[in-house]
This record gives sequence, structure tokens and C-alpha cells, in this order.
Amino acid sequence: MARAVLGQADISRALTRISHEILESNKGGSDLVILGIPTRGVALARRIADAIAVIEPGTSVPAGALDVTMYRDDLSRTRTRTPAPTELPPGGIDGRTVVLVDDVLYSGRTIRAALDALNDLGRARAVRLAVLVDRGHREFPIRADFVGKNLPSSKAERINVRLVETDGEDVVTIDGGDA
Repeated sequence: MARAVLGQADISRALTRISHEILESNKGGSDLVILGIPTRGVALARRIADAIAVIEPGTSVPAGALDVTMYRDDLSRTRTRTPAPTELPPGGIDGRTVVLVDDVLYSGRTIRAALDALNDLGRARAVRLAVLVDRGHREFPIRADFVGKNLPSSKAERINVRLVETDGEDVVTIDGGDA
């Protein structure tokens, strides 16, 4: 049975905090690009870009999408997924700070694939990582710079992120395991 661990207000607060942290870390919004990893990372990236525009009026941070499907090293072991389009903002990523956004950080394989995909698109000045949920269990030495919620979980549990843009509601649930 799934139990909710983050509701709509919690997700909103987490994204607002992440947006503030990104602005502090970057010393403002200049030369910043936010790229979401499909599917839910794209919606989160757009929300973060919108939040930054509210926090710093007059600042417009471009948001886009970075599909990593063909860069994954586990394609033969995971369910087949149709590649989504990569959408880079005008001006690309060269010389800019890129914030990759994903919904859940788990093994690190998706982010490793994202770094490879990003490398094929240009040379960013710096790359940062923002995730809504960090659940642990890394297989690669990857750590998020901005985290909405650390949610230690067993490998038997599943973290489900549902967003209004894709699922009709904002909620993070956990199910499985001993609970």
C-alpha cells in the first residue's frame, strides 16, 4: 500500500527552496540554463524556472529538456521507453551553468547518461544537479547539489512522483518494502 510522503504544498515549498539555492549558488540568474530529464524532470525544470522569475523579477532563466534514453547503459535491462525530444534554449549551453533536474535520484545511472548527452551538445561552464527526491542506493559517485527531500528507502520500496502536468496531481508516495 502506497503512503504519501510529500503533498502539493510540500512539493511547492521544496521547489521554491531549490530555486533560491540555485540563485544563491550561481550568484543570480545570469548564464543559467535549466534542463529537465523527461518525463517529470521537464515539468520540475519549468516550475523552477518560473519560481526564479518570481524570486528575481526581470530574470528569465531558459528551461529545456534533455533526453538521455540512448545514452543509458542499462537499456537491455529496463523497460523500453520512447525517446523524447531534447529541447535546448536558444544560445545552447556553451559557457553557461546548466542545472539538470530530475524527479528521483537513485542509482545515478540516469544522471551519468545525462552528463554524456550534455557533453555531446556543448561545453557547459558548470553542471549542477537538482532533484525532488534523493532516495540513496548510488551505483555511481553522483550527488545532487539541490535536494527537495532526502528519503532513505529500501531497494524493495518504490518512490512514485506524480505531477499535475503528467498525472493530474502533485504527490510523492512510497510503496513496497516492510511498511
